[in-house]
Amino acid sequence: MAKQAHPIYNLHFALVCLSSFLFSCSFNMLLPELPSYLSSLGGAEYKGLIIALFTLTAGISRPFSGRLTDTLGRVPVMAVGSIVCFVCGFLYPLLGTVAGFLFLRLIHGFSTGFKPTATAAYVADIVPRERWGEALGFHGICFSTGLAVGPAIGSTIRLYFSLDVLFYVSSFFALMSILILMNMKETLKDKRPFSLSILKLSRKDIIAVEVLPAAVVTLLSYVAYGAILTVIPDWSQHLGIVNKGLFFMVFTIASLLIRFVAGKVSDKYGRISVINTGLGLLVISLFIIGFAGTVTGLMIGGVVYGVATGILSPALNAWTVDMSHPDHRGKAMATMYISLEAGIGLGALISGWFYQDVIGMVPRIMYASGVVAVLALVYMGFRHRVLAKRGQPIAIESEI
Repeated sequence: MAKQAHPIYNLHFALVCLSSFLFSCSFNMLLPELPSYLSSLGGAEYKGLIIALFTLTAGISRPFSGRLTDTLGRVPVMAVGSIVCFVCGFLYPLLGTVAGFLFLRLIHGFSTGFKPTATAAYVADIVPRERWGEALGFHGICFSTGLAVGPAIGSTIRLYFSLDVLFYVSSFFALMSILILMNMKETLKDKRPFSLSILKLSRKDIIAVEVLPAAVVTLLSYVAYGAILTVIPDWSQHLGIVNKGLFFMVFTIASLLIRFVAGKVSDKYGRISVINTGLGLLVISLFIIGFAGTVTGLMIGGVVYGVATGILSPALNAWTVDMSHPDHRGKAMATMYISLEAGIGLGALISGWFYQDVIGMVPRIMYASGVVAVLALVYMGFRHRVLAKRGQPIAIESEI
């Protein structure tokens, strides 16, 4: 009955949102403390690999997770992602060397390679098409809440307890996510039993060509996030912020607040105009962060960055679903997430190379990330002109 009145808000949707929140908390609570931890192990020069290795395996696993999502089912693939987080949390304290740590970051990346892909397909299965933007926006709120509170929780645990306790708490959150998934109903109707042949991929199985426009914008817009994850914890400490998760909490809270309306706006007015607005704010935020030499300036930049990502994320997700084929939704979401991971990984790797613990490089890294975001705006404008010359209205892609 409630489901008929509000198709989005049902038990299945609530469970997937709660599971995503716990999953997000699990791996995000580690992020603020990992750069200093790696330095303590003697691997300061490898800070760029903290995120780059994580996103490498996440990206590599996307085609497989997309294929498995469309064959085995959504729920099993989501469970694999949470299980990886659970296992890695226990292994970090045991592998206390630079090589061991980097190896675990490589393995840990499989978690986000699997769970978000299947989750997006699951949400699209249980929500009416005309409300995809709203639903993906609300789910993003839950995931981003984990992104906000996770780093703050992680830094607090590190301040009052130890890194080992932090790693074990991360595993506990992943375990809770797994337990919730066990009570979720599968939505894929034509499931197939697992066989090794499922893992054999051709070129057409890796990328959903129809969603490449959304993938390009996703890649260019997430380069900045990779840079932020790599250098902002040290920049926060340089500015005198004790809890290095504060910036992440501020920008995520701002992102959460705007997501309450951003998804609905993209459903009503179309994805393109909303994405362009988000990209413009993204560029502004990165220049503010780069220019900021005070805590107040950094927090203002964080708020604008949060608003930008809160606008972009549900619109890009919904745009991807709009252009996807119903029978290959997992592959479409995998394509978008491959681009996301590639953007984050490139941002982290390149910023890490330039940073090398030289704190004065942080503003330049932020400015460079802003220039990359400008390229996304240029691409959107160029694409608009190309479609206009062909007589294809842009609005066609966002009609529900």
